[in-house]
Amino acid sequence: MDLEGITVVALEQAVAAPYASSRLADAGARVIKIERTEGDFARRYDSLAKGDSAYFVWLNRGKESVCLNLKDDGDKAILAAMIATADVFIQNLAPGAVERMGFGLEGLLQQHPSLICCSITGYGREGPYRDQKAYDLLVQAESGLCAVNGTEHGAARVGVSVCDIAAGMQSFQAIMQGLFARTRTGKGRIIDVSLYHALADWMNVPYLQTRYGGKPPTRVGLRHPTIAPYGAYMCSDDKAVLISIQNEREWVRLATEVLGDGGIATDPRFDSNNHRVANREALEDIVAGVFGSLPREDVIERLTAAGIAFGRLTDLEDLTAHPQNRFITVQSDGGEIELMAPGSVTRGEAIHYGPVPALGQHSDAIRAEFGACEEE
Repeated sequence: MDLEGITVVALEQAVAAPYASSRLADAGARVIKIERTEGDFARRYDSLAKGDSAYFVWLNRGKESVCLNLKDDGDKAILAAMIATADVFIQNLAPGAVERMGFGLEGLLQQHPSLICCSITGYGREGPYRDQKAYDLLVQAESGLCAVNGTEHGAARVGVSVCDIAAGMQSFQAIMQGLFARTRTGKGRIIDVSLYHALADWMNVPYLQTRYGGKPPTRVGLRHPTIAPYGAYMCSDDKAVLISIQNEREWVRLATEVLGDGGIATDPRFDSNNHRVANREALEDIVAGVFGSLPREDVIERLTAAGIAFGRLTDLEDLTAHPQNRFITVQSDGGEIELMAPGSVTRGEAIHYGPVPALGQHSDAIRAEFGACEEE
């Protein structure tokens, strides 16, 4: 495994930091998860994965769980001993919490110059909102994501924890970059990631369109705000298909080979993307009329023959049986659980995914291991 021999101490909860540390665990690192006596509150988000939380099962495979009371000097000494042997320290507690415990990152880096420290917060270390509490939906709203998501009838949240996931992804990337740089310099570093800034980076296209073009994109549901035709259309069997037209060649093929009317390709209302967007309603009526007269698979057959990009509007029941799925299997308290596999695959390499730890499953062993280190 790529990170075999790397030790990660994760003072973490919820989604963002557990996402980053779970990817390090997948890569072979030893990840020690510090939990309160009552556990990471994500353990109780739901009980839908054979009695366990879907969130927790997804984000904590392959870790060791130890319960520490960080108001207790003895447990603080154990954490200090763990950090002294670690390569990476990750934390996503409330702003200022680790400093009050005596584990400020600047001090840790002075004591352990090769340590990679990663701190995940809601809004970063600076600015007027730095102490504001942050949860995923709140940051979706604050970052402007809700302004571009939803329909003309109102804003909507993205249905997964996209701000947490974005912060977790960027934390993992920065930690891996830090580990690589350390092989050259021998030096660690402090990495700061925030949910707000992770998502703000993803919002650059609507930001640039608004700031420099004076045209903030509107909420258009399954349509595209600046491209047409691009969206979902219902077929005669009450199943929807989405299409995406990216250039004029595709538009001509759609009109001629799928809609069966080459004349509309040169219609002045539709002869450029700007004109199609300006006359979207008339265009939508034409496309919907053709698609609505055919079963979805017949529409897909035409789209495939014409080389037009499409996608099926998949519900969650369909997703469980999607033919492109790849799965991994992990063990949890409730038994064996099949998860959707991570997006990346290294050819010729099989990855072992460790079990999801029970709360405090490794407490005794870790206390014995690092209690002895602390005494030494």
